[in-house]
Amino acid sequence: QVPLVESGGGSVQAGGSLRLSCAVSVYSNLCMGWFRQAPGKKREGVAAIDTDGSTSYADSVKGRFTISKDNAGTTLYLQMSSLKPEDTAMYYCAAGRCGGLRQSEYNVWGQGTQVTVSS
Repeated sequence: QVPLVESGGGSVQAGGSLRLSCAVSVYSNLCMGWFRQAPGKKREGVAAIDTDGSTSYADSVKGRFTISKDNAGTTLYLQMSSLKPEDTAMYYCAAGRCGGLRQSEYNVWGQGTQVTVSS
């Protein structure tokens, strides 16, 4: 059973919205995060949620993206609004120790879902 499976990616015009989902089948008491990697660029942190529900966001997405999870801890979400072409990337969900957007704290990764924003 694959521990993390992303869905919800697609193509959208600038200003539009998408909601990414991540089906979680790992131990639930882990911190979760969304990361993204654009072509030719390093993977970067987008949003994270700790076990107490506190959240953190990259400056580039603050006020536009919202991370959340369902009460059972079986699905992680990333609601993305006011999308920009620079949001185009492969988006990954990840699970691990609580470290905000530090990638080194995450040791379980999904395979990614592509988001493409056209101008």
